[in-house]
Amino acid sequence: MHADGETMNRTSLHPAIRPLLSSDIPAAMTLIREVGWNQLPADWERLLALEPQGCFALECSGCLAATTTAVCYDTELAWIGMVLTLPEFRRRGFAELLMHRALEFVEQRGIPTVKLDATEIGINLYRRLGFAEECAVERWRRPPGPLAALALPPYHPDTDYDREKFGANRTALLAQLAPLGSASLPGQGYAMGRPGSLAAYFGPCVANSPDAARTLLHWFLAQHPQEDVFWDLLPGNQEAVRLAKEFGFVPVRHLVRMVRSNGAAPPLSNHTELFAIAGFEFG
Repeated sequence: MHADGETMNRTSLHPAIRPLLSSDIPAAMTLIREVGWNQLPADWERLLALEPQGCFALECSGCLAATTTAVCYDTELAWIGMVLTLPEFRRRGFAELLMHRALEFVEQRGIPTVKLDATEIGINLYRRLGFAEECAVERWRRPPGPLAALALPPYHPDTDYDREKFGANRTALLAQLAPLGSASLPGQGYAMGRPGSLAAYFGPCVANSPDAARTLLHWFLAQHPQEDVFWDLLPGNQEAVRLAKEFGFVPVRHLVRMVRSNGAAPPLSNHTELFAIAGFEFG
């Protein structure tokens, strides 16, 4: 997820890249509010817990001016997100500096493939860095509305199942997300959700049929009758789009999923069974 597509224009402000720290989170939330994103402080803490060496801050004139994060899924795939710059520091090349640092980190880990979800503003920067378009990704929003309660058992870890659908091993991420709210249909799929600053967030959701996905979506919506809900989906999954419309969602953001590979075939997601992503910062 990316809000900064500036070109390089070196200044005398002496920007310095360093690790992002928990003490930076209040300042990082200022960046979130400036662009109207949905993250909470706990989301920054989650990123730091998953990949403390892959979270970067750019400090300039004594303040946190920009951020970027890179989460590694074993040695198969890295995901870049949280590319944010304060408005007063934009168009100085800070996003590009941080992207180079994040890509260096990924290369040092020996990970052949990197992905991200790009906004229209950032897409040209990522193209220059060797990223190519993979598919569309969209955010849909639903206003508050009641549904009958639906009880389902919580998520039970199944690394092989999720890896087959997502394309990489994200067990550590799912272990972080599951306690925030999860449900499963044994042998059919699972869904998770978490709070946000603007809306409750539905995802990830993996299901082997539209009926299973519908049940999991119903479960989540019934738990949030008085909240707006965000759902990030791949519009190439037409059944996900159909369900979104059925439950009163409308599209509100359009991004492009992009991939950069060193020559190895990138891991592929099963878009027909991936009904909700984990977030623009996680894939």
